[in-house]
Amino acid sequence: MERLTEEQITKELEMLSDWKRLDEKWIERKYRFKNFLAGVNFVDQIAVYAEEKQHHPFISIDYKVVTLKISSWQAKGLTDLDFEMVNHFDELFEAADK
Repeated sequence: MERLTEEQITKELEMLSDWKRLDEKWIERKYRFKNFLAGVNFVDQIAVYAEEKQHHPFISIDYKVVTLKISSWQAKGLTDLDFEMVNHFDELFEAADK
């Protein structure tokens, strides 16, 4: 797993809505739900997918807001896998009860 270049990261982020770059290693998105349990159900789906991929985001649940933060430890930055996963997270959110 190779770390992406700055140019590649910029290009990937341009194709995503609502994901923000925190620093050279991390991107983050906040998802808002209609209630606490809808957010928890979303996190359950994220957890199953992350376990399948063996690549786990940081997850924070703050009542109706779920925050996901991701990076690749081995690459010491962002990789194709990170962007593959955030695209899937966004798909799960689109299908979620929000």
